[in-house]
Amino acid sequence: MALPFAPSLLLCRWGAKRLGIAAAEARRGITFRLEEKTAHSSLALFKGDTGVKYGMVGLEPTKVALNVERFREWAVVLADTAVTSGRHYWEVTVKRSQQFRIGVADADISRDSCIGVDDHSWVFTYAHRKWHTMLAKEKTPIEGIGQPEKVGLLLDCEAQKLSLVDVTRVAVVHTLQTSFRGPVVPAFALWDGELLTHSGIEVPEGL
Repeated sequence: MALPFAPSLLLCRWGAKRLGIAAAEARRGITFRLEEKTAHSSLALFKGDTGVKYGMVGLEPTKVALNVERFREWAVVLADTAVTSGRHYWEVTVKRSQQFRIGVADADISRDSCIGVDDHSWVFTYAHRKWHTMLAKEKTPIEGIGQPEKVGLLLDCEAQKLSLVDVTRVAVVHTLQTSFRGPVVPAFALWDGELLTHSGIEVPEGL
């Protein structure tokens, strides 16, 4: 028996709404915080573990909780959420640091390593007022982005690509071809100032 018109219309509207929610959730990418137990002793987290600050001296290693997941040699911190599929977008306020690396790393990257020095991480690096990609210590210059207050990162797991995004123009500046072998996490390293992350953002239209 056919449903009356009004209930049918309500059902259609409910279905369309659910489809809209599903589509929005598919666009919304990863939501994460920085994971304190991975942070090198020279780093301090703030703003609900969404920001990281560098201290030249940092905490005495003996005052930091022992943890096999903590980076021991380099000022690196990882996010607390790993991904294996989908397209994910997040932004990083970078205006208060003059030397940093941002990107993704294998979830099981060696804690004696630094991001960008081997084939277990893929990063964009900023130092001496210049941007580069960095993979296994090899650098490639990036032009046309300058010194923005904030940048975006777009991760496409199926396409094996990580892109640096100009958030003002909503345009890809440079794309790294990657070779993920398993789960990857957002990764950050810095040697001055601070970085602030913004996650749970929909992938912008056109990217």
